[in-house]
Amino acid sequence: MKHRAVHFVQHYLLNPPLRLLFRIGAVPPGYALIETVGRRSGRTRRTPVGDGRVGGEFWIVAEHGRKAGYVRNLQANPRVRLKVRDGLRTRWLTGTAHALTDDDPRERQRWLAARRRGARSNAAAVRLFGTDLLTVRVDLDVTPHSR
Repeated sequence: MKHRAVHFVQHYLLNPPLRLLFRIGAVPPGYALIETVGRRSGRTRRTPVGDGRVGGEFWIVAEHGRKAGYVRNLQANPRVRLKVRDGLRTRWLTGTAHALTDDDPRERQRWLAARRRGARSNAAAVRLFGTDLLTVRVDLDVTPHSR
């Protein structure tokens, strides 16, 4: 029941304004946008996530684990793009995503909070809304790809 309620709030109330901010270039600090290819439709899907960029990797703790649409999409096609804040601008990064079932998501959140500004508040929201936490690591390509 919690998953359904949280999904509704996020899908219809929280994510649309965040996607709009990304579209106009006003990316809120601590957020990124993951772009996956729909596993059935083949269309691009963009979902706001916490900005977990550390070195050549990008870390996400998915609130709904394997039930999250973007996690199901990246399992079907692990190539993803991430729109991240770079100073006052944004840029696209590309990479390959991996769902890490053997990683401790709560420990990963603590690790991220020590390395990323804003990760602590994102971790609190993920724990509050989350139903089945799952760590996702994106291995970023050496050169960023932009459109």
